[in-house]
Amino acid sequence: MGSYPKKPMSSYLRFSTEQLPKFKAKHPDAKLSELVRKIAALWRELPEAEKKVYEADFKAEWKAYKEAVSKYKEQLTPSQLMGMEKEARQRRLKKKALVKRRELILLGKPKRPRSAYNIYVSESFQEAKDDSAQGKLKLVNEAWKNLSPEEKQAYIQLAKDDRIRYDNEMKSWEEQMAEVGRSDLIRRSVKRSGDISEH
Repeated sequence: MGSYPKKPMSSYLRFSTEQLPKFKAKHPDAKLSELVRKIAALWRELPEAEKKVYEADFKAEWKAYKEAVSKYKEQLTPSQLMGMEKEARQRRLKKKALVKRRELILLGKPKRPRSAYNIYVSESFQEAKDDSAQGKLKLVNEAWKNLSPEEKQAYIQLAKDDRIRYDNEMKSWEEQMAEVGRSDLIRRSVKRSGDISEH
């Protein structure tokens, strides 16, 4: 019995995957977000006839995928099918998160803003004198707790600046996603979780 069939990529994601190596070769020093912007612009300018080729490929692959899933399930006994479906549900949850994360990276989604504590950890982790990662983190955590309010304020300000960077980049990125027909990736509302100075 072979492995479970793999879902095909969407039209735009397929186009992006094809174009990304070409754009990287042309612009080796460009950031991923800049390349994604260029690819998105190229997709917008693509004639409808060419877009339809990508859409037709996706539809054909989707049909083949559904048929492959049916054939795969036909090979299973009822108990195997029940076990597989339970396992598949758990696997889907993990894979969905991973695939989503990979897709968002490919689409150039801005990195989430860091908290004051996370900025401090990234700066101090390597300098912490301990052989294990867990030991280093413990030392850094203790050092963070012992920082004066004035010292913490510098990191709180860096976190505020990073939040502004994120909000600006997200606004621009969501505009790009709307233009390429990926409004499903746009936040319905901006929810801020807690104070950025909190650990």
